[in-house]
Amino acid sequence: MDLPRIFTLRESSHRIHNPFTPGKLAALGRALRLPPGTRVLDLASGSGEMLCTWARDHGVTGTGVDISTVFTDKARSRAAELGVADRVSFVHGDASGFVTDEPVGLAACVGATWIGGGVAGTVELLGRSLRPGGLMLIGEPYWLREVPDQETAEGCHARGGDDFLLLPELIERFGDLGYDVVEMVLADQDSWDRYQAAQWLNLRRWLDAHPDDGMAAEVRAELTTGPARYARYQREYVGWGVFALMAR
Repeated sequence: MDLPRIFTLRESSHRIHNPFTPGKLAALGRALRLPPGTRVLDLASGSGEMLCTWARDHGVTGTGVDISTVFTDKARSRAAELGVADRVSFVHGDASGFVTDEPVGLAACVGATWIGGGVAGTVELLGRSLRPGGLMLIGEPYWLREVPDQETAEGCHARGGDDFLLLPELIERFGDLGYDVVEMVLADQDSWDRYQAAQWLNLRRWLDAHPDDGMAAEVRAELTTGPARYARYQREYVGWGVFALMAR
């Protein structure tokens, strides 16, 4: 059980595996005003940057769960580096069925709602671990504007225009699920560029070091077409944000 190797190659230098800068992640932590000692569950926790830095900066404790062995090892190393390994732990496992033994004050899935089959299923999954009155975080893409055709949708790695919602519609969707949106921090073009463009350098350096690897042709094809595809489609049409929710 692991992520496909191409994912860890693309994001080998990343501490944050979504289009958030460290500044935006810190801004979100401050905005939530979490009391010290808040217990956090982070599903699809990646390299653990949210849980580790918030343990350091806000005194939270908690658990991250991720399917990637590479990212889970990086999360544990980051916890040790920041001196918070006694407050946070990281589990290699399938986040799609993970529920805590005791309710937590903050339950999060930041950028991986596929674990619940979409937004609704992920909200339901997180709700099973959340105490009454607790906060839920959902990181999710949305359309910046209507996509004009199927080619554009596929250029954004979507199956079609129905894969994502416009921002107002996404916020309304959370309401339909019985939650108030009480905070949000959104990616911008610069944070998207930092997330995407860093992947190109990762891929090129890996390709230069491993020209005879069995994945070299796949990596070369992605590096050849990916930057223009991003500039033509994703950068113009896809937004992304983290939304803080509270049950009504």
